[in-house]
Order: sequence, then structure tokens, then C-alpha cells
Amino acid sequence: MTLSFSVTPGGTVQGRLQVPGDKSISHRAMILGAIAEGDTEIIGFLHGEDTLATLAAFRDMGVSIKIDDAGHVRVRGVGLMGLSAPRKPLYLGNSGTSMRLLAGMLAGQPFPSELTGDPSLSRRPMARIADPLGAMGASITTSHQGTPPVRIRGGDALSGIDYEMPVASAQVKSCLLLAGLFARGQTCVRESVPTRDHTERMLMGFGYPLDRTSDRVCIQGGGSLRAMRITVPGDISSAAFFLVGASIAQD
Repeated sequence: MTLSFSVTPGGTVQGRLQVPGDKSISHRAMILGAIAEGDTEIIGFLHGEDTLATLAAFRDMGVSIKIDDAGHVRVRGVGLMGLSAPRKPLYLGNSGTSMRLLAGMLAGQPFPSELTGDPSLSRRPMARIADPLGAMGASITTSHQGTPPVRIRGGDALSGIDYEMPVASAQVKSCLLLAGLFARGQTCVRESVPTRDHTERMLMGFGYPLDRTSDRVCIQGGGSLRAMRITVPGDISSAAFFLVGASIAQD
């Protein structure tokens, strides 16, 4: 069935709106805040299905997370090794970001974990993170097709690697950098095409040093993260519709 829409031009676009917080930054703020030392306050956290899946996963691992009436989130960090073993598989809905980033962090934990998702996420490729995590020493498995569920044995000693990504992916890069927090030695990720660097910027914001060049980022394991107050910027893709509308209106 073909759908058709009729659009009637309007005269003006006026008003003020609050743009929802950036999803990628909200994910990373929650992850790093949970494993930092101290209380992290997140202003402008996106309360969407994907980011709330990340939030729920950390609650399942014993992290105290409070949300006030304004939607601000306070995360009581437990440090790199302070998480508790989840009593059930961590269900992440349709959030591929949650699954790939959490897999990197959980590869360095002393307990087993399993990451699951909805039917759509269960068809997404996860071998692209399982293979390099395995090269670091993690015992991690997926389905025969390389899709979720992702099962991590835990308790494995990770070693840093120098990994050149075959396909540009900020999620894979972030997964390996998070695993690198727990690894012995240095973990380097090389990319032929630059990808967004939210994770690198936020790691440095949490007080963790990185060695960066135009095509490589390296992290030394064994440090710690320092809690911080984060204001999540508005999501530019959500604002784009209103920006375009205002720019083409007559007045």
C-alpha cells in the first residue's frame, strides 16, 4: 500500500523548544559515571528507550541511580571493579550501542554476564566486537551467525592490543577502549576513516588520559575515573527539523 501526504505551506514558525539530549553522549555518561569514583550528575540525559536500557542494566548490576523531577540523573559510581554480578541476562531492547559498549566493559569484570535484546537487535552483527575482545583474552561467544545473545565468561585477564578496524565504527572503537580500561598494558585502536570521538572526549573529561593522533587512540589500563557533572548537549538530529522549518519560513 502506498501512502501519500499533502503539505500545506504555513506562514511562520515561532516558539521555543527544548531539544532532547544527545543519545550517544547520554549512553557514555551513564556508563562512565557508573564505573567512576564518586557521584556523577547528568543534566539533560535523554530518557529514551535505548538510553534507559543502559540505565536499567547498571541498576541490575547494583549501581544506585536516582532521577529527580527535572529529569536530572545522579549516578553513584562504584569504581572499575565495584559492579555486582547481574542475576539475570541484561536485556537491552533495540539498543546496539548499549550492547557493544557494555560488552567491552563487561569483558573486564570478574563475573559472567549475558546480553540480550529484542528480535531486531538479535539480528545485529556482534562478531565485530567479539573477535577483538577475544584477542584481548576475553572468553566471549555469540550465536553461530555472530548475533546476540552475547555471553561473557568474566574473570579473564585482558591484555592490551593494537587493533586496526576493518570497518569504521565508533561503537567498536568505544567497546575496545572500555575494555582497555581493564587490560594489562596499552590498547590502541587504529581507524582509516575518522569516527565520532564522544568516548575519547568523555574519558578525558572523567580524568582518564589518552594518547591520540589523527588515526589512532591509545589507552593504558589500570587507572581510575573521576566523577563529574555533565550537561548533555541537545541532539542536533532532533533539532534539524525545526532548524530547517524556521529557515524556510516566510517570516
